Order: sequence, then structure tokens, then C-alpha cells
Amino acid sequence: MSEHPFSALTPDLVLDALESTGLRCDGRMLALNSFENRVYQIGREDDTPLVAKFYRPERWNDAAILEEHAYTLELAEREIPVVAPLELAGRTLNEFAGFRFAVYPRQSGRPPELDDPDTLEWMGRFMGRIHAVGATRQFEHRPALDIETFGTEPRAWLLEHGWIPPELLGAWESVSAQALEGVRHCFERAGKFAALRLHGDCHMGNVLWTEGADSGPHFVDFDDCRTGPAVQDLWMLLSGEREAMTRQLSDVLAGYEDFHDFDRRELHLVEALRTLRLLHYSAWLARRWDDPAFPAAFPWFNTQHYWQDRILELREQVALMQEPPLSV
Repeated sequence: MSEHPFSALTPDLVLDALESTGLRCDGRMLALNSFENRVYQIGREDDTPLVAKFYRPERWNDAAILEEHAYTLELAEREIPVVAPLELAGRTLNEFAGFRFAVYPRQSGRPPELDDPDTLEWMGRFMGRIHAVGATRQFEHRPALDIETFGTEPRAWLLEHGWIPPELLGAWESVSAQALEGVRHCFERAGKFAALRLHGDCHMGNVLWTEGADSGPHFVDFDDCRTGPAVQDLWMLLSGEREAMTRQLSDVLAGYEDFHDFDRRELHLVEALRTLRLLHYSAWLARRWDDPAFPAAFPWFNTQHYWQDRILELREQVALMQEPPLSV
């Protein structure tokens, strides 16, 4: 079995890569919580630390990465609190010893408190501002978030490569097909919606809340930015039972619609998008299993218990997609 490409990304190589851009490092390096890419906090001589992101080889091409950078820089220019890459020697995407990387200012903060209505409204305001910019043009080099890329293809890949245990294959194959049928019905009920440039992966690990003069949310890691429905960046702010999610949604939209209109038909997509994320996530773990970081971090993956839980989860989603959408 050949070594994974990231095995060549040694501490010395990381520091040499940063210094190749003209930065002076002091030798301190802290690996941060990231699996798709490799991300490090790098100490500097007589200056604040920076964060370096080394992109997973062969995932995105240069044009797609540069489009991500251009989007975050566009948002930053509008004074929206996102963490955008630094331009070093006239470029944001750098290369060293076969690795592509970008350098960012370090952003501290804590996860937002989503049980607080004021926090949800605050989050909604900034997400509305992000989407107001995202709606001004389309991505040219980054994919769309749709049924094919997040549902049909990942399901087919898992089946083709034999990841489902034989004793559970029939049940998973059946319920995943039912789930995708439910997703299609949800999209049909929603009808035509305006696709825009999204953050794409707006879970709470990608939002840092700060206090003091610069208080509020800061949005980080646009590595999964795609084109899709606005509600994709909103539904991950919601949790709990239906009544709780209805209240949370009202709080989010109270801020969001100060800056961008929200098409209520997209509420038909909330559980459909959750279902697509579940299918995509299983395939993502399987596709990355040759990376030594993944078996170490996700030891529960690909056990019989894991797939039993996924079957139950998809059955629940089939039922939820048949219910009326959330209301505001």
C-alpha cells in the first residue's frame, strides 16, 4: 500500500513552505482540527501567529481554489466578518514541494450560543449580507450542491465499492433509494429557486464568536463553497424538535431579511438537504479512509453499528420529508 500524499508534509516542509513566501517563522507549529486539508498555526518572529492551510492533493484545481479566495476577499472588502487569505508576493495560492497552500490571519473565538435568540438574529444578519453578495454572480469553477453530487453519486459510489456490510446491504440500499426519492419530491415541491454562491458548510465549527470591540460571528473555512439554495447555509443553525426549529428559524430570518430576501419555498428543502448531507458524509469518510488521519479520528466508521444507525437515520428522514415544511 502506497503512502498517502500528506505523509510527505513534514513539520520541516511546512515551515520551509511558509518561509518561501517571505515570512519568518520561529519554529512553533500547532496542528489544528482539520481533516479534509491540513491546517497549522505557525508562530512568527516578533509578530502574531498565522494559519496555513495545505490543500488536499487532487481535490480542487487551481481555478476552483482561486475562486474560493476571490469570494472571501470580495466579502471581506464589504466589511463582512470572514477570514480571507493573505496575499503574499502578489498571490493568495502558493506552491511548495508539490503542495498548494494558503495563509490566513489567526482568528480566535468560541462557538456561537445558538440557544440565544439575539445570537441567531445576529447570525442571520451576517448570513443575509453574505448571500446578498453571493447572489450578484455565479461561480464558474466550483460545483453546485444538488441531488446528483450530494446524493445519487455518493450512494452509487458506496454500493459500487462494497462499503455496506453484506448483512445490511439490502436494508441500506432500499432505504437510501427511498430517501433519494423523498429528496426529489421535496425539490419538486419547492419548485424553481434562485441558486447563489454559498458558504456551503456553515456548521458551528466554521463560525467563531468573539467578544469586545469586534464582537460577533466570524465565518471561516470556505473550502466547500458551492452554488445552491440559500437555505443550505441556514438549516444547520436549527436543531431540536419542530417547535424549537420554528422559533430558531424565525429568529434567524428576522436578521437575514434585513439584508436579503428569503424565498419561503426553500423551506421544503430543509430535510432534503439534511438527507443529502448524511449520504454525502458517509461517502466522504469512505473516500478518505486511506488517509491515516481518518481511521484514527473516526474509529466507529464502517462498523456494523455505524451502518445500522445510518439505516435508522435515513428511515427517520424519509418520514420527516413527508411532513409539511417549517413555517415562520
